[in-house]
Amino acid sequence: MRKAAYNILPVTEDILKTMGEQIKLARLRRDLSAELVAERAGISRSSLWKVESGNPAVAVGIYAAVLHALNNMDKDLLLIARDDEMGRQMQDLKLITRKRATRRKK
Repeated sequence: MRKAAYNILPVTEDILKTMGEQIKLARLRRDLSAELVAERAGISRSSLWKVESGNPAVAVGIYAAVLHALNNMDKDLLLIARDDEMGRQMQDLKLITRKRATRRKK
């Protein structure tokens, strides 16, 4: 079987690895075994290992299931792209500014 190729930038790979490490530390702080978290998430132990190592082939849904298994940490996913400052600035540039006020009807 051929390994899938992903076009992931090194910076993004570093983010995934950091996220995996943070998930592993959260599991260890809660004193939960890998087997228990994998069972709660409905995944295999090897899939959990892939999550904790930041493997880019893991689906986002599996990350969400693991975070949920760590006592409802999946709510943190709502923080992703919440404050889109660059997008808002780009949107503001496209807004039309009027040179004068609109006329009022008498």
